Amino acid sequence: MSEAVTGKGRARGIDRIIGLCDCLHRVGRPVSVRELVELTQAPRSSVYEQVATLLEAGWLEERTDGLLFFGRKMHYFGADYLRHDDFIARARRVLVELTAEHAETSQLCMLEGDKYVVALSEMPTRPFAISSEVGMATPIPWTASGRVLLEGYDAAQLHAFVPEQDFILPNGERIRLADFAADISRAASQGYAVTRGLVDGFACCIAVPIRDLQGKVKATICFTVGNDIDDQRLAMLVEVLSEAGRRLSEVSVSGAR
Repeated sequence: MSEAVTGKGRARGIDRIIGLCDCLHRVGRPVSVRELVELTQAPRSSVYEQVATLLEAGWLEERTDGLLFFGRKMHYFGADYLRHDDFIARARRVLVELTAEHAETSQLCMLEGDKYVVALSEMPTRPFAISSEVGMATPIPWTASGRVLLEGYDAAQLHAFVPEQDFILPNGERIRLADFAADISRAASQGYAVTRGLVDGFACCIAVPIRDLQGKVKATICFTVGNDIDDQRLAMLVEVLSEAGRRLSEVSVSGAR
């Protein structure tokens, strides 16, 4: 077999392993090998071979019920990233401070392709705190952070970038493109975005920008609070977040897209 053919086969194998890991992340729960085959649409023999390789490497683990999920090694990789990325490490300390002082869920949020993700989250110890899962992709129009992260996008750019189905909320209500564009413009003008009850009827989300050295929005820092928050406390939390955003804007945002 030629070196070129071997190289292409190896590349396809690596792509499939990446696809398998991405699939597990999107599903967010343990699955069977059979389900992995169905979800990835990869050849059955290839999936079994890749699963065996990842199990041996400790990237996957098999539970007593036969289901597969990420293994301990993946946790170690994530811990390495948290320790050695300066921006993430500093943001984590800021979130801990914010939540300890104000008893609200605080989050660091970023874009991942055409979706929004929570990169870090810190929850208060009080009952009934509102949170979102770290790393799970969410449609951008569903979030306050999305209205900050897409600063500078006009209606045409939004139409090209945001998938059409992402404008439909879980309750079936549609967010109009023109309204979303107006929200983005308003957020840029006032320096923050607030949304109430878009996905969770009990939640109010507050987001402010974190900028890179060129002034471009690369991430947001947010509070997720109860929808019954009064105007005075809301204004105070906006100011607190704005100061935190300015502090974090002094640090380079590595890896953000």
